Amino acid sequence: MAADTASPRSAGEPVAHPAHGDEPDPAAVGFVLHLGRALHSYGEASHRLEDMLGAMSDRLGLRGAQFFTQPTSIMASFGPVERQRTHMLRVEPGEVNLGSLAAVEGVSREVAQGRITPEEGTARIARIATAPAPYGPAATTLAFAGISGATCQLLGGGAREIAAATLLGLGVRLFALLAGRQRRLMRVFEPLAAFLVSAAAVAMAHLAPPLSVLVATLAGLIVLLPGLTLTTALSELASRQLASGTARLSGAFITFLGLGFGVALGNRLAGAAFGAPPLLNPTPLPAWASLAALLISPVCSVMILRAAPRDAPWIIVASVLGAEAGRRGAAALGPELGAFAGGFAVALASNAYARWRRRPPAVVLVPAILLLVPGSIGFLSLNALMERQALAGIQTAFSMMLTAVALVAGLLIAGVIAPEPRMRAAPAR
Repeated sequence: MAADTASPRSAGEPVAHPAHGDEPDPAAVGFVLHLGRALHSYGEASHRLEDMLGAMSDRLGLRGAQFFTQPTSIMASFGPVERQRTHMLRVEPGEVNLGSLAAVEGVSREVAQGRITPEEGTARIARIATAPAPYGPAATTLAFAGISGATCQLLGGGAREIAAATLLGLGVRLFALLAGRQRRLMRVFEPLAAFLVSAAAVAMAHLAPPLSVLVATLAGLIVLLPGLTLTTALSELASRQLASGTARLSGAFITFLGLGFGVALGNRLAGAAFGAPPLLNPTPLPAWASLAALLISPVCSVMILRAAPRDAPWIIVASVLGAEAGRRGAAALGPELGAFAGGFAVALASNAYARWRRRPPAVVLVPAILLLVPGSIGFLSLNALMERQALAGIQTAFSMMLTAVALVAGLLIAGVIAPEPRMRAAPAR
């Protein structure tokens, strides 16, 4: 008996039919698994990843689907409880790739709306994984240098500190390219990079004084600071993703420790070789320098995070909006709670952009909050503890956590007031 394929399908019905009996459709299961792996590798947070996979499973008729995601694994179960099949994917935390993330979510929408089959969706995801990067190696390398220099200015650095931080950021990128070819070197990349940057900063302070070593080192390592990881971890914990949030929080803590150890070792060895550098306050630059840094930083973030060029103008606008909201909020509520105002403004802007352009909110949200995440505060806390300034270190650590919590609160409250768009079903016929 032939199936009636000409009957109309309502908006709430699945777009793919399950296999005979209660067995899930292998093609649909395969697409969901490939979708989960791709979204995870491109930087999707666990709570949103599980929501997306659950919604997609409902659209594909995969009843009883359950998901459990962590930074290093994805577990997925399909079918009735008594005959459930479980799949486990071992995944590595990948680098954020906003362009590929948006492309994969676009494929998921097409499958959910019945425009393409799950098999076609799986093939498209595979092609996205092998697509060339939107920006060449030279442009990305310059972006690493540029964001270190811009961050140095935002941290109060003068002309000498900005020049030193730019060179140090360039060195971090070149070292990352070298370490990427050797798996063993990548396992100790953060502490080794911190050691080289801090030692180089001390050497620069003696070769071209005066120079604030702390500001130059902090800005040179800015791309390695796990401020975004810390914020994501707290966001997952607030969303009741306890396992993933705890694991990610532990990873951020270990990264902070590795960076702190590398910096302390570099300072001691370079200080023994060149002499201890003097503690200096940078010479401030005019007000226009802050505006230039505020524009350069998101441009560099676009290239580092590999966002699509068409999203760049809106990322810059949201970044400036978040920074200005954070500045005004800090003036009214205090330096830590100013992050709440910045996060709230950025989340509203990213969700509005997602509804307007049918793009993932993370495309705008992630680069924009990089100016707000408390990675630099955490580094200063660890540096104070390394210098045996326990009280200052604890106070700074508390400031870091309060800033991160305020930022996450702003993101979550904005998500309630102006939620991101949900996956749309196939239109009724």
